[in-house]
Amino acid sequence: MTFFAEGLAEHGYRVARFEFPYMAARRESGKRKPPDRQPVLLDTWRAVIAELGADQLVIGGKSMGGRMASLIADEMKVKGLLCLGYPFYGAGRKDKPRTEHLVGLKTPTLICQGTRDPLNGPGGDREAVSALKLSKKIRIHWAEDGDHDLKPRKASGLTHDQNLGSALDVAASFLAGL
Repeated sequence: MTFFAEGLAEHGYRVARFEFPYMAARRESGKRKPPDRQPVLLDTWRAVIAELGADQLVIGGKSMGGRMASLIADEMKVKGLLCLGYPFYGAGRKDKPRTEHLVGLKTPTLICQGTRDPLNGPGGDREAVSALKLSKKIRIHWAEDGDHDLKPRKASGLTHDQNLGSALDVAASFLAGL
C-alpha cells in the first residue's frame, strides 16, 4: 500500500490513507486482532468518504480493504475503484466466490491481480477469474507470475518491483482516464 500511495502521489494524485479500527487497535496495543466485522468496516469507509467527499474520490485497498471498498463504491457514488489483490475467493473456500456484488458494479474499477494468486479460485490462475461473471466496468491488470502481493517467483525472471511498477503505471493510467 505504501508503494502505491507514494507512487500515485508522485504521479500528482492526492492520496489519503486510513486504518480500520482493528488495525489501529493492533498498532496501539501490539496485539494481533482479527478484522472487524463487515458492518464496522463498511461504516468506516462511509465515514472516510463522507469526510473526503465522493465526487472526485477513487477508493480502494489491498485484499479485504479492496473488497470492502468494492461493496461500498456504488452506494457512495465514488468516481472509481482500485483494488490490489482482490480476494475473489476466501482462503480455502474454492466453492463460493465473493463476486455477487461485482456483477452489477457501476463504478469504473481496476483490479491488479497476480496470475497465481491462491484467492483467484480453483487453480489460482486467470482462467479461474475469467470464468466469473463480472461487470463490464471492471478491468483487470495481471501481474505475471504474481502471488496475492503481486510477487513473482525468482524462476519467472521477473521481480516484485517490476510487477509493482507495472501495476502502478496501469493504475496511474486508469486514474488519468476517469
